[in-house]
Amino acid sequence: MLIRSFRLFCLVTVLASLVIVKATAQSFRVQCPTSTITHPSNLHDNNSEPAYTGPTALALNSSGYMAPTGNVNGAIKCQQISGGDGYATMADGTQTYMFSFGPLSGLVNIASGNPNGMYGAGAGTEFPNIFNTVYSGGAPLQPGDPATTGLNAFVNADSSPYNGAVGLIGDPDVLVAGSGTGAAATATVAGGLVTDVTVTNAGHGYLGAPSVTFSAPTDPTCTPAACTTALGVAHIAGGIVTDIDITYTGSGYTTAPTITFGPGANACSGPTPPPACITGHVDPRQIMDVGVMNGNIPAPLMAIDEDDEFFLTLTNVGMIMRPDLFEQHTVHFHGYPNASSFYDGVPDASVAINIGASFTYYYLAPDAGTYFWHCHITPPEHLQMGMVGQIYVRPRQNRVTAGNSLYDALVAQQVDLRTRCDSNSDILCSNPLPNGGTAGSAPRAASGNYAYNDGDGSTAYDVEYPLQIHGFDPDFHFVGMTFNPEGFADMKDKYFLLNGRSYPDTVGTQDGSGNVVAGPMTTQSADGVLHFSQPLTSVINIPAGKKALLRISDLDVTEFQTLASLGIPMRVIALNAKLLRDQAGNNLYYNTNSITLGGGESLDVILDTSQPKPDGTAYAKGEIYYLYTPNLDHLSNDAENFGGLMTEIHIN
Repeated sequence: MLIRSFRLFCLVTVLASLVIVKATAQSFRVQCPTSTITHPSNLHDNNSEPAYTGPTALALNSSGYMAPTGNVNGAIKCQQISGGDGYATMADGTQTYMFSFGPLSGLVNIASGNPNGMYGAGAGTEFPNIFNTVYSGGAPLQPGDPATTGLNAFVNADSSPYNGAVGLIGDPDVLVAGSGTGAAATATVAGGLVTDVTVTNAGHGYLGAPSVTFSAPTDPTCTPAACTTALGVAHIAGGIVTDIDITYTGSGYTTAPTITFGPGANACSGPTPPPACITGHVDPRQIMDVGVMNGNIPAPLMAIDEDDEFFLTLTNVGMIMRPDLFEQHTVHFHGYPNASSFYDGVPDASVAINIGASFTYYYLAPDAGTYFWHCHITPPEHLQMGMVGQIYVRPRQNRVTAGNSLYDALVAQQVDLRTRCDSNSDILCSNPLPNGGTAGSAPRAASGNYAYNDGDGSTAYDVEYPLQIHGFDPDFHFVGMTFNPEGFADMKDKYFLLNGRSYPDTVGTQDGSGNVVAGPMTTQSADGVLHFSQPLTSVINIPAGKKALLRISDLDVTEFQTLASLGIPMRVIALNAKLLRDQAGNNLYYNTNSITLGGGESLDVILDTSQPKPDGTAYAKGEIYYLYTPNLDHLSNDAENFGGLMTEIHIN
């Protein structure tokens, strides 16, 4: 029995060791190309959105596929998120454990609490020249996120905010750039010494001087004291090896030594490695330091433009509070017109990402609208636990030059077969030409944007706010933190949230000018560090006489949700990312004071303060209105009254 027990102990120990090795064999990686077939960098700067003048010009190239020849539309956008866990704080002080997604790019933008980012549009969604930057701050990345020292935690050495991909470093295995080749050389000897080295192949693409190694002396009779290996150093210019200096001739050579070249010395180290070094290689320590317990509710917002190519990297950092769970994660864009099931996030037809691994999803943004995304691993559980977020696609119409015709731009879009809207053959086309529109009509306004390609300017707005409805059952979350399985049949939401917050946390505080600032909410997690668990603002600030677009999505698992607006009518312009317009081009927008959504639905709503109130007076600065649910049992924070699904609209 003692021997048998000892054998069992050894077996368990060996298996445990194997598990540990497996768990620490990280395969994290990010991808953000600077040029693609659809967006070749020689035709377009992929770090900016071009003006829309017409469809992308395509032609059959020598390889047999359609490729742009000019007038490239859209750009390349990239984002990195973590799959893991975290905490959020409710309005009654309850801390809630979550399975959740967190940001691993654009951290300063996201931490600002502004959906469009403090330093740029798109929050954590970045152009390649921002995403593909290496952190150069004076202090190393610390566990947690910018909440440890405020928004200045991720600041580069030049005091600029760091919004690049967390963990990105130069690839130390890079030898040459592009299709570079290694150098070669031969040596001559005389009297046992290396007398000369001739470069026989200069190679090309070197990012730094390569190391030079000589083989050992070949005299079989000499002693180590008498036989020494030669040394040399290479010089490069224009990416090629120009010459090799003999720094030590060695001794004991009877035949010419062989010479080998290593990679360019330190070419990819330091805070500013050359672009060729940025191949998606990452430091897993940085990702784990920042990503663990860094979950957000809702998940990081994604904002892209029509015609963009979007590269989204999901890095699964594991669940530190539940190390017994080997949870995979995916990203499923709910209702999104994605052509490839491989990137759809449903593991039956796609892939699932294991702990310690990364996967990059690819999307070519086709249709404007408000969508949402979620994890598709045991969806009722992971959605309830918080793995839900919003994505919206901004229309081409935003990129029409001010003063040019919106109608003409929409007519031009019909030439693009990807998004052509032919009401004679496609009853689901989302942007038919407006009824009564004519060439040259509806000029692009000098300011503001549009929610859809309307052709008549009817979806114009000045400010926008994504509002994500979600509810959760605290008992279900507690079980998720301690043991499985959860009781799905008993799931009952008791907290009802807008952007992860219940009233009054949806409102925040006023700044010195009287404007309400609902800054990022922080929660101290089990790692002892404050995290921006609920960064997205929920209070709605509308400049007097302007229009606000509300991108409302219901990410709830168990409940239908109703929102009502007191004092400012809601004009509903789109349902489930489809413009409310019939095939004859008639707008089917409608005004209402309440809307009802089920889980997985979205609405685009405009609040217009440029129109007079019912009593004929104008909306004035300082006035406050409410956006709330008339479902009274949803107006509470668990057992407490006066909370739940409610926020304020401020005229400022």
